[in-house]
Amino acid sequence: MSTPERLIESTRELLWERGYVGTSPKAILERAGAGQGSMYHHFKGKPDLALAAIRRTAEELRVTAERALGGPGTPYERIEAYLLRERDVLRGCPVGRLTMDPDVIASDELRAPVDETIAWIRERIAGIVEEGKRQGQFAASLDGEEISAAVLATVQGGYVLARASGSPAAFDAGVRGLLALLAPRTA
Repeated sequence: MSTPERLIESTRELLWERGYVGTSPKAILERAGAGQGSMYHHFKGKPDLALAAIRRTAEELRVTAERALGGPGTPYERIEAYLLRERDVLRGCPVGRLTMDPDVIASDELRAPVDETIAWIRERIAGIVEEGKRQGQFAASLDGEEISAAVLATVQGGYVLARASGSPAAFDAGVRGLLALLAPRTA
């Protein structure tokens, strides 16, 4: 792996673990096994490197989400696949956690990939709900945008509950509850 790649990957990990403020240039260099000054050789500074790391994390999350949301199955099954996909629940969401970082939120540039990713997931899920309504799988009264907000709130809130309790059980319970509410009605 090249030095810039090691720097980006190290920054991604540190942002997830420590947040922006807790991710010092020294920690990045140590984690990357890079010499002093290499960050500034390849990037303008910490904000530039953090932006590259956040963009990569956001893109990776979109690819992972699309595997479930764009996969085979009915609209319900695709939402179910998204909710049940493999996650490191106790670490939380690497993109969602950035919304709790005041330095990321205060920077339009750093916040943009976070906001774009969340908006993309919401739009994708809302479209799947609308597809399910057209197929008669979901009630016509459901609002795709509201359901997509509920799905994201369940996932992000589930991470918080799991981290607070030290157990993924709370995340799993939230997902099961939402899936029960969304389950297609059988006649």
